[in-house]
Amino acid sequence: MEIGKKPNIPVKLLPSSSFWPFMTLLLAFLLFLSGTTSAFAAGDHHNAFKPTDQILIDCGSKSSSAKTPDGRVFKSDQEMVQYIEAKEDIQVSTPPSDNVSSPIYLTARIFLEGATYKFHLAHAGWHWVRLHFSPFPNDKFDLQQATFSVLTEKYVLLHNFKFSNNNNSQAFLQKEYLLNITDPLFSLRFNPMKDSAAFINAIEIVSAPDELISDSGTSLFPVIGFKGLSDYAYQSVYRINVGGPLITPKNDTLGRTWTTDKEYLQDQNLAKDVKTTTSAIKYPEGLTPLIAPQTVYATAAEMADSHTINPNFNVTWNFPSNPSFNYLVRLHFCDIVSKSMNDLYFNVYVNGKTAISGLDLSSVTGDLGTPYYKDIIVNSTLMSPQLQVQIGPMGEDTGSRNAILNGVEVLKMSNLVNSLDGEFGVDGRTIGMGKHGMVATAGFVMMFGAFIGLGAMVYRWKKRPQDWQKRNSFSSWLLPIHAGDSTFMTSKAGGSQKSSFYNSTLGLGRYFSLAELQEATKNFDASQIIGVGGFGNVYIGTIDDGTKVAVKRGNPQSEQGITEFQTEIQMLSKLRHRHLVSLIGYCDENTEMILVYEYMSNGPFRDHIYGKNLPPLSWKQRLEICIGAARGLHYLHTGTAQGIIHRDVKTTNILLDDAFVAKVADFGLSKDVAFGQNHVSTAVKGSFGYLDPEYFRRQQLTDKSDVYSFGVVLLEALCARPAINPQLPREQVNLAEWAMQWKRKGLLEKVIDPHLAGTVNPESMKKFAEAAEKCLADYGVDRPTMGDVLWNLEYALQLQEAFSQGKAEENENEKSVAAGPGPEPAAPPSAVVAPSTPLAVSDRPVSLPDENGGPAEVQAMDEHSGTAVFTQFANLNGR
Repeated sequence: MEIGKKPNIPVKLLPSSSFWPFMTLLLAFLLFLSGTTSAFAAGDHHNAFKPTDQILIDCGSKSSSAKTPDGRVFKSDQEMVQYIEAKEDIQVSTPPSDNVSSPIYLTARIFLEGATYKFHLAHAGWHWVRLHFSPFPNDKFDLQQATFSVLTEKYVLLHNFKFSNNNNSQAFLQKEYLLNITDPLFSLRFNPMKDSAAFINAIEIVSAPDELISDSGTSLFPVIGFKGLSDYAYQSVYRINVGGPLITPKNDTLGRTWTTDKEYLQDQNLAKDVKTTTSAIKYPEGLTPLIAPQTVYATAAEMADSHTINPNFNVTWNFPSNPSFNYLVRLHFCDIVSKSMNDLYFNVYVNGKTAISGLDLSSVTGDLGTPYYKDIIVNSTLMSPQLQVQIGPMGEDTGSRNAILNGVEVLKMSNLVNSLDGEFGVDGRTIGMGKHGMVATAGFVMMFGAFIGLGAMVYRWKKRPQDWQKRNSFSSWLLPIHAGDSTFMTSKAGGSQKSSFYNSTLGLGRYFSLAELQEATKNFDASQIIGVGGFGNVYIGTIDDGTKVAVKRGNPQSEQGITEFQTEIQMLSKLRHRHLVSLIGYCDENTEMILVYEYMSNGPFRDHIYGKNLPPLSWKQRLEICIGAARGLHYLHTGTAQGIIHRDVKTTNILLDDAFVAKVADFGLSKDVAFGQNHVSTAVKGSFGYLDPEYFRRQQLTDKSDVYSFGVVLLEALCARPAINPQLPREQVNLAEWAMQWKRKGLLEKVIDPHLAGTVNPESMKKFAEAAEKCLADYGVDRPTMGDVLWNLEYALQLQEAFSQGKAEENENEKSVAAGPGPEPAAPPSAVVAPSTPLAVSDRPVSLPDENGGPAEVQAMDEHSGTAVFTQFANLNGR
């Protein structure tokens, strides 16, 4: 059947008397088939995708169709000749050979002048366009020297392409593209260079599922929502089955090839392949098996056994890339290594930047063995000749110290002139610059923005919000939920009939009856109050087997009414992270509005740095608390489907459990950020002293507003004083302004907490202070992301630990000398290993320990001072 022509099929009509009984039987049969098909699709990854358009051409073939090893049939282009517009073309062939994998590479069509293939398509949307090349010897033209371009009506697919320039040792090459085609007439134009020729061995035009490319993703730096992916064309550069075997088009319902990952692994000794049965893979609702076959998710690479208690290295894959283009990196994950839920937390880096922090697959998917993928958009300014993907463990005790990756897809994105190869568009337009020009322009834009910013900095806000006193004392006990926490899912007293409804629809945890909470809090006795805020009182309570909880009871006179109550708990139901305090349940019986949270026995961070006469925290403890809070905030900004801005970050909203693990609290003012947006226009709310001045001026809330507030928190931890103290002289009232004045003088050590004197590594404090200073930039665009702040805090902790270890060894050596001759003292640490996140440009990958189980040698860093903490980020490389 020719493409574009309707088949002439005779139709016999049934007698009218038997028409309706027949139709009834036919309908029943079809319904039966649809049911069995659905069941089959739900349980089998081979559920067939039926492409509306499937045009497969064996170019240059004069005879019958060619059947490939994977079972596909390519028509000879003798049958398609009416769709070729060419003035002069030649058909050539070569004898079969053991070196040729498919018959489509035995023939070719050569064009000595421009030529066009035109196809009539039945489906508008995504299509695979695959071009096959094999420059076999022939007596018509040396195909190795053929130089040509391939274009569609809109996109440049190849520009001055020459097979020998692709550095490909194989005798054939496939170029695969994914185009969103909306015109029913699709054209492929071959333009040879002067005195050269163009050639093609085979062409595929095949419909692709619409859900294959979502319209939204996540940009790498800064980590924010990215919208409009359907507006680009893509070239498939790499499709990797990590830790698994080669997957051929025969075993992929979309005809894709998944190669193995071994040639891309930077160090194969750091990775270990794992696998499970494909039947163990369960696709969640909303994720089609067409994204990737079960075979991809049933295999993975994990961290190799380092024979140490706390392995701390990354597994790295390097992919040669073109730094002039943006890339879409699709990362595939499926937890096939864990024995229980919430045991595997790990980080993912792309080109040295944090792409995903603290990924807990069981929380994201709700189960083990459940596929998940993440689309990361990498801007060309962050590209280098190598695109690097890394996985590594969390830098804290969060369960198993491991990390996994199941698959990687790397797709080049079309540029500003709709080209996927070079800087020239179909209509002759040009970007007008190479990479250096792009960098220069970016630099000019940044300089111009800085110039404008200096002018705007003249205006500084001075006026306090009218209700700042109430906001400043707002309780720190409004906390987020562990939606799947089975420990508290049933009510002891049987609960209300509303319990099952709320649990099933909102995921709000346990429903408590009012009687239960009255018993738990001694009928809300005043002696049980542990906090007071705008929403109401917070009581300590004891439930079930003695578990302590914090019970927040809404005040009927509070400005936060029923709407805020419902909105608040629905938002909290989205969140789950080790550094966000858990909401256990709720009660809305009668007119009561009550929330029940896990009890944080050590209370707010602020109480431990000033105001309560509690034992002072060491510098290491303060760093660890700040790191924990930064992890929680980073998760809010990047770890949910929609970014969440906390809007009230302060030391009273960072709570400490019995082990002094920090958890972010109080989401009463939080806001969602929709995909494609980088701010929320809203009335100014927050706590005075922590409020982002840019948010105050423009009334546009961004995640950088949280970063500013967190910078104030860092200064509180360092200086041990409130963000605002009206009793001090005017120049000292505002902590941020006062501390930064001393920082600029290079005398910040003069105003730090006296309890820290002599115990802080100066380099650690310097790194910490630089991070705080960047957080406090007047304009959000100049502030780092929470991921970047987190990295610097972890680095500061590493510097402090190395300093403390060196002092301890020094003391031991002094004791040894005093006691007389003894064994040779151990050498002081020669290097500081930065956290398992992107490091400074001078850092090197960390090796596994030696075969005796001792610590591996690491490369010393060239720069510990970090004087340009954030200006180095363009060149960071992860470990």
